[in-house]
Amino acid sequence: MATRTTEDHERAAAGLDYEDPIRERAANLGASIAENGPEALFEEIENLLPETWREQISTFPIAAVLLGFGAGVFLGMRKGDEVIAAGTAMITSAAMANVNQIVSKVGGGGGE
Repeated sequence: MATRTTEDHERAAAGLDYEDPIRERAANLGASIAENGPEALFEEIENLLPETWREQISTFPIAAVLLGFGAGVFLGMRKGDEVIAAGTAMITSAAMANVNQIVSKVGGGGGE
């Protein structure tokens, strides 16, 4: 059984242990949006929903659309700037990750 050090706890508290998977997932999402368009974003949102929610949405589609519209209007009115900033940051991060991958492939690995 491995013991955790104080440094491990500090890294976890700062979110450093979880930084790479989030960036990798954002980069993969950005790449799939670039290839498949908005359909990839809808598929990602669908994958986030639990199975029971998917069943409710397919059973009551009009109610789901009205609920989604209401939530969108509410967020747009209350948190519009924050939502736009978060979306822009995610897209920019994904684009820069893709650019870094291309540059490292073309550049031959960074000066080796």
